[in-house]
Amino acid sequence: MENDNTLDATGLLCPLPVLKVRKRLKNLASGATLRVLADDPAALIDMPHFCVEAGHELVSQSIEGDVQIYIIRKT
Repeated sequence: MENDNTLDATGLLCPLPVLKVRKRLKNLASGATLRVLADDPAALIDMPHFCVEAGHELVSQSIEGDVQIYIIRKT
């Protein structure tokens, strides 16, 4: 899957990763995807919850080493 954008939120703690995702998604067209890198343990709960609440699609969620990777499609 090719991503339109990547947001590196590693090193940021709750609620900053979600706030930065929200801000970045505002500037994307509907249907665009955002790849998010995070390492905050709370993001495991916060990112899926944010997507449900905001109506965006959480395409995938994975972990590579210490980094969580989220692919979010703006609706």
